[in-house]
Amino acid sequence: MTTVLIGADICPVEGNRSYFEKGDARNLFNNLLVEFERADLRIANLECPLIEKPTPILKTGPTFGEANACINGIKTAGINVLGLANNHILDHGSEGLKNTLEVCAKAGIATTGAGDNLRAARQILVTDVKGIRVGILAVAEHEFSTATKDSPGANPLDLMDYVRNVNSRRGEIDYLIVLLHGADEFYVPSPRIQDTCRFMIEMGANAVVVQHPHCLGGYEQYQGGHIVYGQGALVMDEPIYRPLKSFHEGFLVKLSITAGAASTMDIVPFVQSDPVPGARRMEKSKEQEFRRSLEAKSEALKNDTVVEAEWLKFCGKSKYAYISGLLGHNRVMKKLNSHGCLTRLLYGRRQLLGVKNLVCSETHREVIETIFNEGMI
Repeated sequence: MTTVLIGADICPVEGNRSYFEKGDARNLFNNLLVEFERADLRIANLECPLIEKPTPILKTGPTFGEANACINGIKTAGINVLGLANNHILDHGSEGLKNTLEVCAKAGIATTGAGDNLRAARQILVTDVKGIRVGILAVAEHEFSTATKDSPGANPLDLMDYVRNVNSRRGEIDYLIVLLHGADEFYVPSPRIQDTCRFMIEMGANAVVVQHPHCLGGYEQYQGGHIVYGQGALVMDEPIYRPLKSFHEGFLVKLSITAGAASTMDIVPFVQSDPVPGARRMEKSKEQEFRRSLEAKSEALKNDTVVEAEWLKFCGKSKYAYISGLLGHNRVMKKLNSHGCLTRLLYGRRQLLGVKNLVCSETHREVIETIFNEGMI
């Protein structure tokens, strides 16, 4: 029996930073550390580059970058593999990514999901664990971190490439784990994300774990594989999210794999940065409530009508924020448009239909993406 333990986002910021730098795994993971010690393979997502000096890129959203010494806490916790395919790994450009790869390699920690170019970023990491060849593939939705054939970054989510990639390595892998960094923050799963994860199972994955949403998305067994639609951050303390209870709750995914590549999945619930630094297992009474809530979410995933209805509800609440972002509103205009005032006053139905066509038409969207990706404006 081979045991693989998967944690989600690690970002050594704020109150957790000093523990990472000192390599104080005991205060970072507390009574969760025994789970790391028992596992044969330990995987997590590094949500920031490790840098020697700041070289931030121009982007929207927060920019992360922490000192090389932060690898110490990851190493002493026994984490073997770090997924780097995420929306922050290129926050400090190619220099930050290159340094991260070097720091991880020097610490003896394998990485997957990012590299000097697309070819390097898309490589499936294969490691022999007690005679089972475990493959780990990390992919991220297209944001500011995407690698291209000529530039460094994260492995972008591309289902055609996924199928080709898996097929090219099929004879080398007994059990394939996919880390999918995507979905909306604090909401999972959308019908598209669920369909994507199921397709990945159909095309060869044994387990697909969605990371990035910072909330619990439920899980399901599908055609003999495991899908987790959000497991919460592992250790990450962002002040803006501190008031949100869901940001401080998560679970480790524990896969037990037999020689025939059959597997069972268990979870290990925890709380993190709440506001005491580090992560620790939930108290029993809270864990029981947590499991009931998670089971209810998971049960709802079996009903496509419910998944669609919840997604429409989320989009309805978010519509004006998204419209403001699409139309390039500044902070003041976003505030004025929080209830749709500017949308109704300044943009007619025909104008909005034009925007819809540019966004929804694959050909028009491809042109727009090329214009921005190639720096034409």
